[in-house]
Amino acid sequence: MEVSVIQIGNSKGIRFSKTILEKYNIKDKVDLILEKGKIIIQPLSSPRKGWEKAFKEMNINGDDRLLFNDIFEDETLEEWI
Repeated sequence: MEVSVIQIGNSKGIRFSKTILEKYNIKDKVDLILEKGKIIIQPLSSPRKGWEKAFKEMNINGDDRLLFNDIFEDETLEEWI
């Protein structure tokens, strides 16, 4: 896709259409990667976004229990002493 580089104050930039912004979930910031003569622009990812709220809800619902014991019956802890 060919886009125009436009003057923005003392800098230059490119504009993204509303369609591109929505399709690629681009909000206020992007990740800019410079790689072997290429400029790659990708949405800024937040892989752990919302985890704190989810963990709090799990605790309220009692879903944050261990699925199995963290110490097994035949396990000795001598190596840690």
